[in-house]
Amino acid sequence: MSSTTPTSTDAVFTDFRVADLSSAAYGRMEIRLAEHEMPGLMGIREEYASAQPLAGARITGSLHMTVQTAVLIET
Repeated sequence: MSSTTPTSTDAVFTDFRVADLSSAAYGRMEIRLAEHEMPGLMGIREEYASAQPLAGARITGSLHMTVQTAVLIET
């Protein structure tokens, strides 16, 4: 059985660098396309959006970054 430690403040991450911020619009478009290819995950997102059952949970993982991974992280 695992437990979660709720956090009282939102973390602000400043230790990153964006290589080309002008690519943001293209990246967002790719994420939107991936959302249409993942109807199951979008259904889960919609069903639990108001309840936010994982609010305050710290979830870690090691994933290969793809647009599909971005959709999963945003969910």
